[in-house]
Amino acid sequence: MLTREGERPRLRTAGILLTCLTALAATSLVAGPAIAHGDAGPCALRRTPAHHSEGLDTWNGAYPRPSRALDAVMVFLSFPDSPPLTTPRELAADYFPATSDFFDQASYGRFRLRAHPQHEWVEMPEDSTMYAIERDWDPQHRASYLRDAVAAADPRVDFSAYDIVYFVADPDAPGVNSDATKVVNFDRPMRADGTSIRRIVTVFERHPPDRNVLAHETGHVFDLPDLYHRPTDGDGDWDTHVGDWDVMGSQFGLAPELFGWHKWKLGWLGPRQVVCVDGGPRRLTLDPLAAQPVRGGVGATKLAVIRTGRGSAVAVEARGAVGNDRGTCSEGVLAYHVRNETASGRGPVEVIDAHPGSEACDTESVYPPLADAPVRVGEAFTVPGERIRIEVEDRTPSGAWTVKISPT
Repeated sequence: MLTREGERPRLRTAGILLTCLTALAATSLVAGPAIAHGDAGPCALRRTPAHHSEGLDTWNGAYPRPSRALDAVMVFLSFPDSPPLTTPRELAADYFPATSDFFDQASYGRFRLRAHPQHEWVEMPEDSTMYAIERDWDPQHRASYLRDAVAAADPRVDFSAYDIVYFVADPDAPGVNSDATKVVNFDRPMRADGTSIRRIVTVFERHPPDRNVLAHETGHVFDLPDLYHRPTDGDGDWDTHVGDWDVMGSQFGLAPELFGWHKWKLGWLGPRQVVCVDGGPRRLTLDPLAAQPVRGGVGATKLAVIRTGRGSAVAVEARGAVGNDRGTCSEGVLAYHVRNETASGRGPVEVIDAHPGSEACDTESVYPPLADAPVRVGEAFTVPGERIRIEVEDRTPSGAWTVKISPT
């Protein structure tokens, strides 16, 4: 790309060791300035050094906060050993506007992800097989891939103009492995066009890709954790922690709306939309989490929180078949544990199953035992191990749930 003065800048790579950290490595190395989330009261867990901590009393300044419009560049990478069978335009349509629409709905219009897909392939200097692309990528091969990708793209892309970088590999190249799609963080930021690049989303998806995969990876860019359980031996179920109930658990979930806790963390829920249940019984009306607020309204209650310990809480929200949750197979009031010292991928959020003896949507759900986890109208449920009783008394004509929460 050309500067305003017509000069072609040289890619500055001095100091780049590219000791890259995957999304499972600690990226809270730079705490950044604290940003308050409003008067959250005693129910707001503090942010800890845990990777993608679920604490939300302050914002980690190492991550862009989606409280304004952010610009994302999408660069399409080809390889000498495989002429592309698709076009950048076709691949861009796999992800946008769907990903932007997901965040527009999830944020109630408070955040806009603006995609800027490039129109031409950028050819890498090495064959796709030379980079040994795989899920648990060797750091040296990964570093070589990213160094080459930035260098190849720099003549055409002004990286200083964008908040987020997506590198999309040719899905038909023989060395491309879709399991390697993830966010790569750097212990030392890369430098290009006078700007620091702290993380890059590396996309190796098939065409068409997994559903909501880019929404999941973009969530990591905003400091959200992986909510799935990765079996240590490679065998077993990945979705035992949250099932279908948040895109950070599974991109295939039937109800992929971000948890209310995550919306609170990202600044998309205001103080009036979060109720801290502290003390005696509390009766309140919970609006479906994925429902858009009434125009001109002050904001219906979306989330109730009960503090259960120094670093833990139980969150309660209503989930209905609307918006990003329109594909859900069950509706009701969902409760889940939140722990601020549990790292990404180790269960920082766990859905509480109100119907542990049954399951639902066997052929569609990513984890049927949790598909019917919500408490339904007319039911009461006591959270195991906690002195918390949740009773769903009624559903209003507008679709909200009347709930009584009793710390017993």
